[in-house]
Amino acid sequence: MILHLFFRLGIWFLLTSDFSPANIMIGMAVAFVLPKPRICFPVREWLPVFTKSILILPQAYKEAIEMMIFPHRYEGLQLEKVRPGRPDFLIFLDIFFITFTPKTVVIKYHKEGWYEVHKIRRIQPLIDEKQK
Repeated sequence: MILHLFFRLGIWFLLTSDFSPANIMIGMAVAFVLPKPRICFPVREWLPVFTKSILILPQAYKEAIEMMIFPHRYEGLQLEKVRPGRPDFLIFLDIFFITFTPKTVVIKYHKEGWYEVHKIRRIQPLIDEKQK
């Protein structure tokens, strides 16, 4: 309960950018009025998401700098597997993290458990002999 309150207050302060006493009171009221989440995720599913959320920002900056310095002339589609039984919210976060980096964009989520990801590259990928 207290973690939900802090999370909601944190989002409130990010949205308003105001730490006045009146805004803190309004934020507390909003945090208490919002309904509690009905779905509880196990910690073992949240830890990789939390770790990825910390690592994604430096990766995005690195990719953006690479794209400014070196030309990326090749692009392609790739299918990435989704772990089975993953809750919708965590699938949303996966799609958000993939799309947050400048070199990748999720084009489509297939209900069979796949993301269709568009990627750009500096070098042309090797073509498998079977694909020729």
